[in-house]
Amino acid sequence: MIPLRDANPSRGTATVNLAVIAACVVVFIYELMLGQGLEPFLFAYGLIPAKLTQPSISVHFSVMERTLPLFTSMFLHGGWLHLVGNMWTLYIFGDNVEGELGHVRYLLFYILSGLIAAAIQVFTNFDSRIPTIGASGAVAGVMGAYFILYPHARILAFVPVFFFFTLMEIPAYVFLGFWFVLQFFSGTFSLLSSAQNVGGVAWWAHIGGFAGGVLLLFVFTGGRPKPHRHARGF
Repeated sequence: MIPLRDANPSRGTATVNLAVIAACVVVFIYELMLGQGLEPFLFAYGLIPAKLTQPSISVHFSVMERTLPLFTSMFLHGGWLHLVGNMWTLYIFGDNVEGELGHVRYLLFYILSGLIAAAIQVFTNFDSRIPTIGASGAVAGVMGAYFILYPHARILAFVPVFFFFTLMEIPAYVFLGFWFVLQFFSGTFSLLSSAQNVGGVAWWAHIGGFAGGVLLLFVFTGGRPKPHRHARGF
């Protein structure tokens, strides 16, 4: 399913959400300008689990070089589709979560969601020497918070029906719940696969980010998030 927009008006201007989107776009444009320097750049600032988990590798890097990618990797992307997919999803769901948490808490929430996703990615791909990049773990955290706060909000999405896509209006809890289940089964299959050390989708970063976003929402609201019951349509 491909989300187009939600029928959930934001409260005020989501300045932090827009700033994060702008930062990711600027960084991606910088990546495009690197030419042959792109690969070493991604290996320096992308998340490589083996740098943190294998002593024979980590000894060659400083503490900063090993840990900074936990943060910087969430601003890197591997292509236009990767960037647009993440930023469009963040644009749809992030404004409402920022409106609920406020600007400063939302920024902290977003970063912590990304760090939780990165930690889960390291744990589930312990020996990987492939850089993991992308904002999807942090974005998944935003989706997790939206799932709790706005379960009945309506999402307009392209939904595959046999060989065609059709526009459908779907409750957020259905759209986001289905997305999470898909990530979980895909992630479980990836653990059973013999090809864990090759590039691909960071399923467990998505799962960890979503679950982390739900947990952080409870922390940031003192254990009392208030789901909105309205179901405004298009």
